Amino acid sequence: MGRGAGLELAELDRAVLTARAREPGSRGLRARIVLAWAEPGSSGRLVADQLGISRRTADGWRRRYAGRGLAGLEDAPRAGRPKAVLELDDAEREQLIRWSRRATTAQALALRARIVLACAAGRENLQVAGELGVSAGTVAKWRARFIAKRLAGLADEPRPGRPPSILLDKVEDVITATLEETPPDATHWSRTSMAARSGLSRSTIGRIWRKFDIKPHLTSTFKLSTDPFFVDKVIDVTGLYHHPPQKAVVLCVDEKSGIQALDRSQPVFPLIPGVPERRSHDYTRHGTTDLFAAFNIADGTVIYSLGPHHRAAEFREFLARIDQAVAAGLDIHLVCDNLATHKTPATRAWLARHPRFHMHFTPTGSSWMNQVERWFAYLTTQILRRGVHKSVQALETDIRTWIQHWNANPRPFTWTRTAEQILESLARYLIKISPAAQQTAHELTAETSGAGH
Repeated sequence: MGRGAGLELAELDRAVLTARAREPGSRGLRARIVLAWAEPGSSGRLVADQLGISRRTADGWRRRYAGRGLAGLEDAPRAGRPKAVLELDDAEREQLIRWSRRATTAQALALRARIVLACAAGRENLQVAGELGVSAGTVAKWRARFIAKRLAGLADEPRPGRPPSILLDKVEDVITATLEETPPDATHWSRTSMAARSGLSRSTIGRIWRKFDIKPHLTSTFKLSTDPFFVDKVIDVTGLYHHPPQKAVVLCVDEKSGIQALDRSQPVFPLIPGVPERRSHDYTRHGTTDLFAAFNIADGTVIYSLGPHHRAAEFREFLARIDQAVAAGLDIHLVCDNLATHKTPATRAWLARHPRFHMHFTPTGSSWMNQVERWFAYLTTQILRRGVHKSVQALETDIRTWIQHWNANPRPFTWTRTAEQILESLARYLIKISPAAQQTAHELTAETSGAGH
């Protein structure tokens, strides 16, 4: 069979190749190449033009198939050198663990220590690379460096260039002081105060902080839930979002209490080119109202109720409104927070008389898991924050009008994170902020693995 000649396929080979041709990637492409060669009047140029490949690629896979059949289309196993066994003594293991945990350690050295510890645990290079977010070549490099030079092999090799004017111990002192101390007259360091303490210039302090991504001037808030059933509730609520039950409606329920009817002390100055809308900082309050809302996760519609209070009695009245609004024959699953009004004896008695209601509670301090909170944020930014209302009635009218517009064009939210991802993220955060929290993080990871089965 000369160069450019077509191929004759057995019926069995044709059936196998036709099935493979529908697969993505190189395996499917090779099958399509052979099938194209089997067409009457085929040639290397026609096959290459048809599949958008080079003539050399088309000829190569024709020859592979002609010589070995279907086996010729498979990747040949690649030879490689066996990896040397990596073992640690107790002193090396302790030092590597200290390097991987110390906040003052350079992040590059901490990563190398984690690579060696993972390799010493018997993991393959590809597995370690996937866990730590690095390439397999990086893992192989530091595995080999450690085996050859032990702990000294993890240090950076000397590089050509002008020697640094600031010694490493001075840099470490600045980093340690920034992370572990506070100035006597402030809650956090500034470049000026750290420069005065260390004897370095303000610009040098700034470069050190940028190098290690330290920002003392920034702060953020957090709240870790203390709910003893945190894991169970996360799995329950996220499972409800990802796999809602059949013949049922899932509603995220909460109340936005104390919505204020605010009237500015002076008229609002409208938006003009170059100048934003302006309003006075002081205001007169004309009363408050409370909003109960039930957000349907399937279609984004909202059932709501406005009133002067948000007690348990009003919550039961709102449950009755939901019961009337949802079609008979459908179960109702409510996602609520742990507010006391949701669990009073009278509320539980009402729920017992209405068995189609099923309550699901978010973990304590984890209202972000309730989708209606995101809907409340839309309400706040679009109508409440910049609204001017001279009475509670005017405020309630605006809220009703806005909700009616929303229900005319509802927008459901898409919940993407699984329970496993949430708990793994929390475990990583606990390890990052405190090595002492590693046991709790491992327990979370173990419970997550159990939940996946």
